[in-house]
Amino acid sequence: MNANSSLPLPSEPLLLLPGLMCDARVFAAQRAAFADAVAAPDYGDLATLGAMAERVLTAAPARFAVLGHSMGARIALEVVRRAPGRVTRLALVSTGVHLPLPSEPEKRHALRDVGRLHGMAALVDTWLPPMVAPARSADTALLQPLRTMCIEAGLAQFEAQIAALLARPEVETLLPQLACPVLVACGSEDRWSPPAQHAAMAAVIPHARVVVVDGAGHMLPAEAPDALNSAIADWLSATPNPL
Repeated sequence: MNANSSLPLPSEPLLLLPGLMCDARVFAAQRAAFADAVAAPDYGDLATLGAMAERVLTAAPARFAVLGHSMGARIALEVVRRAPGRVTRLALVSTGVHLPLPSEPEKRHALRDVGRLHGMAALVDTWLPPMVAPARSADTALLQPLRTMCIEAGLAQFEAQIAALLARPEVETLLPQLACPVLVACGSEDRWSPPAQHAAMAAVIPHARVVVVDGAGHMLPAEAPDALNSAIADWLSATPNPL
């Protein structure tokens, strides 16, 4: 598939929810491929996932499909929790549903402190390379646009977002209640959210479809746009369950 070709969509729009330090730029290939795909309103300044979900819902149309990447998928689940009748399809990409592990606050705060002491570029240069597949860790064409995007997010936004992630609510009990077509997708080389984690999520979601993209890491929308777009097209063609 050509990621730049315009692909058909169902009647409802597709909202794209970016993750930590990301914005609509991470979905450049998806926005080019799907004519009615739109980025969600900017929520990066908010400090809870619930507040982020409410901002998305305030701007969203009456009914819509939603795809979230990484933290964006956690926000998408909060959107579904609040307005299940408005969400016709759900895609969870490169993400997880577990509560914070005991070691997570220390790791996130250590990265925050890199930013406080050395600046946002140093923070991003520590965080970003492991977010892509090892074989792409020196791929300037891939990494430079992502690096610029993340640096421009700024430290205040990063701190708000890690506060939101560390205070994230329980969501695992929501998964068996999902009634719309669900896509669960990740890269085979995702070291942050590995395939086994996605398989466990999909196992408790009714009729979920799992796609593992060979050779891609955590930044799946940018690393393997053609493969992800193909999975999105299949997901969008699934018939939603009636309300």
